[in-house]
Amino acid sequence: MRLRHFVDTQDFSKQELLDLIELIRIMKEADRQGATPRLLQDASLAMIFEEPSTRTRVSFEVGMTELGGHALYLKPGEIHLGERESLSDTAKVLSRMVDVIMARTLKHETIVGLAEAATVPVINGLTDYNHPTQVVCDVLTMMEHAPQGKGLEELNVTFVGDATNVLSSLMHICTQMGMNFTHAAPQKYQPPAEWRAIAEENCRASGGTLTITADVVAAVREADFIYTDLWWWVGQEDEIPERRAAFMPTYQVSMDLLSKAPAHCKAMHCLPASRGVEATDEVLDSPQSIIFGQAENRLHTEKGLLVW
Repeated sequence: MRLRHFVDTQDFSKQELLDLIELIRIMKEADRQGATPRLLQDASLAMIFEEPSTRTRVSFEVGMTELGGHALYLKPGEIHLGERESLSDTAKVLSRMVDVIMARTLKHETIVGLAEAATVPVINGLTDYNHPTQVVCDVLTMMEHAPQGKGLEELNVTFVGDATNVLSSLMHICTQMGMNFTHAAPQKYQPPAEWRAIAEENCRASGGTLTITADVVAAVREADFIYTDLWWWVGQEDEIPERRAAFMPTYQVSMDLLSKAPAHCKAMHCLPASRGVEATDEVLDSPQSIIFGQAENRLHTEKGLLVW
């Protein structure tokens, strides 16, 4: 088989992504029945983390164990990742010792460099540009909670908040799938032109729609799902006062904002959440919140992805 990496959902067709999601669904059902097949018996996964993680680390490590394999947690200071050894050499050495490499890196070029040099599959566990494993999980979660009678291409997804790495990934996979995607944020924090161009090209191929607006009330009016994320990321700590002032309170996902959406609308968050900031406790803990089922689906997603 031709070596393939999982660096960006844009590297795959809509049908390939749907096939992957169906495999994840099957793996989840097997898990529910206590019948997860040990399809990766004795295989090894190298997990490189340049920053801490809860869901990514636990989901990949537990998933690999349940599939019969073994995961190694590798962090800066424990391996030579671009220091005292080139990134290329690290990728080539790991390829001789493990079956899969998963990396969560601060810079997107790091995961790209690993994939270029590795001779085993490389999985992107998050970069400053995107988070593809998260958004495959998100599409699965939306399919599970879609309003009765609504197909995937009819779903309306609204992301409220900063143009984060999750926003770029979610915008791209939703438009790949032919869904209706809206981003609501102050103009300064809306996605750059190159991200929009990818989504617009996806829409031309899939029939999906893309809306970027500062009008958050209009953005949620027909939403089946309202999704939010942190308002600042690593390296943006100096911008926190400015960002908080720009988003609060208009773009905080509160019960008042949720009430502007259809009654069936669900609230989503990739976590970790800054409670009381981008979303209120009342929303995150409400019956409309599906954040913990969404988090659980990371485990099933990683298992399906590793098998695939």
